[in-house]
Amino acid sequence: MSQSLIAALQNPALYPHPVEGFQVIETHISWVLLTGPYAYKIKKPVNFGFLDFTSLPAREHFCREELRLNQRLTSDLYLDVLPITGSVEAPQLGGDGEVIEYALKMRQFPQSQLLSTLQANGELTPSHIDEMARQIAEFHINAPHVPQEHALGAPESVMAPVLQNFEQIRPLISDKADLQQLDALQAWAESSFERLKDLFAQRKAAGFIRECHGDIHLGNATLIDGKVVIFDCIEFNEPFRLTDVYADIAFLAMDLEDRGLKSLSRRFISQYLELTGDYQGLELLNFYKAYRALVRAKVALFSLPEHADPVQRASTLRQYRNYANLAESYSAIPSRFLVITHGVSAVGKSHVAMRLVEALGAIRLRSDVERKRLFGKHSENGGIYSADASVATYTHLHQLADNVLRAGFPVVIDATYLKREQRDAAAKAAEASGAPFLILDCNAPQAVIAGWLAQRQAQNVDPSDATIEVIEAQQAHREALGADEILRSKRVETNNSSDLDGLVAHIRQRLPGL
Repeated sequence: MSQSLIAALQNPALYPHPVEGFQVIETHISWVLLTGPYAYKIKKPVNFGFLDFTSLPAREHFCREELRLNQRLTSDLYLDVLPITGSVEAPQLGGDGEVIEYALKMRQFPQSQLLSTLQANGELTPSHIDEMARQIAEFHINAPHVPQEHALGAPESVMAPVLQNFEQIRPLISDKADLQQLDALQAWAESSFERLKDLFAQRKAAGFIRECHGDIHLGNATLIDGKVVIFDCIEFNEPFRLTDVYADIAFLAMDLEDRGLKSLSRRFISQYLELTGDYQGLELLNFYKAYRALVRAKVALFSLPEHADPVQRASTLRQYRNYANLAESYSAIPSRFLVITHGVSAVGKSHVAMRLVEALGAIRLRSDVERKRLFGKHSENGGIYSADASVATYTHLHQLADNVLRAGFPVVIDATYLKREQRDAAAKAAEASGAPFLILDCNAPQAVIAGWLAQRQAQNVDPSDATIEVIEAQQAHREALGADEILRSKRVETNNSSDLDGLVAHIRQRLPGL
């Protein structure tokens, strides 16, 4: 019936708009009919366990859920749910009479603009990733919280699909090395769960289980009118969607790493955290990334036809192993460090810090961001830049650094650190967690600093409020590095790209695990 209906719908006379031609995209759960200006999505009457579209009321319900849920992240992409009336041979779109099917009407966009296509063509940029980080952060901040009494988000509900992965994968592989790897991954997942169990419970109690997207990756994001749009969230299965925000961002981070874009993955996570401040949950990231990689590994095995030839089987196994190896990489013991910047405003500290994020997997903590998260734009007793506010800001930065280090990640704190006592406090934070400590002595010619400051003020997007007068005051009152500090510092000319390359190489030499 459904195939006949799809064929009958390919009649331009049925549509209240010009039709440029018909193209059908078929997936295992739907047909999408492309007409040129608009696309019409029809759900297949199928039941895969994790979704059930077998009844017409269910298909209507999930069409409406798809419309509702996707309108959270898109403005004019998902438009309406239309009844299909008439008969299979002579359907009417939005007509009167008995409804035989439902279609989700969407604005059509060129497949060439998918971020996965841009990535394949070498056209994906850091600005695309920054835009995704901003959108996802805002989306998560505003997403409805899953009620405490709801079972989803409790530690046991988090672990259930993880264990299910292993149960479903094991019968599908036979190679001894593959089975040994799977056993090791399961042992790591189970020991990680026991270690993180209290944190899972805390996340639930603190309201971090939210109505998320559930399927964020480059294939579900596109450019429309030059702007990134994230679409196609999970409407058909609540456990996939009602989850910790870290499970949501872990999918995109894993997807980027699978594509060989580790630096962009790191940039995405660090930018997202700057916007949300959710550093407390960072210890969950690798657990969820491993889970997402194993879901992909499982899906690869599921896609293998029953009577596959040796070439198909080898190709599928290669795909499975790539994802299993990626999952295994998340179980590695991390190499941690604490790096702080030292230098006046607009000297290029943030740029240097981001280089360490992308090259070495550090999490960037920015004083300008955290100061305003603590105090807003104004505070009592002299404003957010008073001596007391600065002491509180640096104390907070060091607390966050401790959280990140204990979660197993390196940290770079992007702040001026012009006072000796601030730098000593950072060194103590590193010592407390047993992490190596390094001061980046950031320098640039005065003309360069003035140029960067003017650029920053013109763009008006940077969290820093520094002016040329502030910078001159900083230069006059800064406390120079002591002889003992110079021994654990590295001078960086921030306007010299070879200096940044040398810095990354220097840290890698000191920490071979990176």
